[in-house]
Amino acid sequence: MLTEIRIDALGVISTATAQFHAGLTVLTGETGAGKTMVVTSLHLLSGARADAGRVRLGAARAVVEGRFTVEDVNAAARAEVAGVLESSAATADDDGSIIAVRTVGSDGRSRAHLGGRGVPASVLAEFTAPLLTVHGQNDQLRLQRPEQQLNALDQFAADTVAPLLRKYRAARRSWLDARTELLERTARGRELALEADRLTHSLDEIDAVAPEPGEDARIVDEVRRLSDLDSLREAASAAHDALAGPTDTPEDGSGALELLGAARARVESADDPALSALAPRLGDAIAVVVDLSTELSGYLSDLPSDPGALDSLLTRQAELKTLTRKYAPDIDGVLAWAEESRARLDSLDVSEETLTKLAAEVDAAAGKVAETARKLTAARGKAAGKLAAAVSAELGGLAMGKARLEVEVRPVPAGAQDSAPIEVGGTRLHAGSSGVDEVEFRLAAHSGAPSLPLSKSASGGELSRVMLALEVVLAGGDHGATMVFDEVDAGVGGRAAVEIGRRLARLARTHQVIVVTHLPQVAAFADTHLVVHKSDDGEGVVNSGVRALTEDERVVELARMLAGLDDTETGRAHAEELLETARAERTPA
Repeated sequence: MLTEIRIDALGVISTATAQFHAGLTVLTGETGAGKTMVVTSLHLLSGARADAGRVRLGAARAVVEGRFTVEDVNAAARAEVAGVLESSAATADDDGSIIAVRTVGSDGRSRAHLGGRGVPASVLAEFTAPLLTVHGQNDQLRLQRPEQQLNALDQFAADTVAPLLRKYRAARRSWLDARTELLERTARGRELALEADRLTHSLDEIDAVAPEPGEDARIVDEVRRLSDLDSLREAASAAHDALAGPTDTPEDGSGALELLGAARARVESADDPALSALAPRLGDAIAVVVDLSTELSGYLSDLPSDPGALDSLLTRQAELKTLTRKYAPDIDGVLAWAEESRARLDSLDVSEETLTKLAAEVDAAAGKVAETARKLTAARGKAAGKLAAAVSAELGGLAMGKARLEVEVRPVPAGAQDSAPIEVGGTRLHAGSSGVDEVEFRLAAHSGAPSLPLSKSASGGELSRVMLALEVVLAGGDHGATMVFDEVDAGVGGRAAVEIGRRLARLARTHQVIVVTHLPQVAAFADTHLVVHKSDDGEGVVNSGVRALTEDERVVELARMLAGLDDTETGRAHAEELLETARAERTPA
């Protein structure tokens, strides 16, 4: 629900703040006061395109700030809003409300914020989508579009149509994927066969070398060792002789091991306890020297004695470099490339057997699409009559008692250039993302009149009433969303105006409804009456603001709307009568 809006420097509005409540809120005011700017501000909060021409003359930017709450909307809408807030890292205020801000610069640049975070305008559109629906005069014209009429029918029959539509889209996606793969393999058979040959040759080359993970790095270390083999053997031998003593020339002296043994014998034979106490430590030293001597012996025995070992390693290194030059910087990369290439090679099977199998899969997938499309069409056809009857009944209450709405569901034939037609019941149809159907609303404006498409049969006032009737029907058991109507009563008056007010009040039982109106018959049904007022500073500069009216002020405003009768007793009496009539009709029996 929209609870508050603040507008700065938008059109004729310098600064204005308005608070909104549940139920029906109307905005009235003299022509040119800026009522439409309130609707424009809500369009901006809905992510609509920013227009620098809307920025107040002389101002650097226009700012619109709206505060929303989600306690009164349904669970699905709350979940959708929570998802948008989480994905954009936006946060709610301490009272649970969420602030959305849109700024439009005089240079045309636009910025958006949600819950204290800068976001793209498209995120505002996602945030407000489940919370706010704005019906301006352009939105009424959109009702004439076939896709909007299809959406309205699907919304009306959501319980039966939505599951079928999900199944259809999933089946269509699988069918298109399989069909694309078959067409690609068939059309690019020669190219794919050449690619398969190249991959096979490369994999055979890698398999012939049979590299092991990390082998290139290990060979580099081993080659470095073998290149220094003589110096390594000399250093290890000298170290071993120093510890254990020379084995080939014992006359050259004793090693550290023999000397440590002699030292331990001496201290152990001493009578001085302090000296003999050092014997265990000498024993530890002897153990360390023995371990080192053993490890040095093992190192010497592990050193290659084959003079051709280095040549073998260099040959192996050259083989590995052949692979790393072609496929990856190192052997691990070569092995990863080989794994990916094997998977790719498996997918390049263009044999007749594979193509036949894939064609069968495409046919099976097409059958599923056709079957789900047939069920979807049947569900829409069944719902179309119910929607037409319900809207026609509402039109009867809007002073269009003889009007009749028809909802026609018909298949869309596949065109000559259709890239992916589907056969349903022996007919080639266009398989669109929403099914194989198109929907057309047709209106017979009075008894005996032929039914014609809305674009040809409905005047501006009639189109407004059709849209309102449709919204009342579609509202159903849904609760909480904010619906904004900009002059939905355009082109009507008298009894029709009263009926529009009555329908809006009924819609406001389950939704927050905000209406911009010029008709006192509609305004009289409001729970909250806001007026957009303008003032002139005497120098030709017009400022507009928004304020809520008291009961007494409502009478004056309604009298003004009654052909400017605000200064007459007759006008006030008429206004009071309107209010009393509206109150009586809003009160449940």
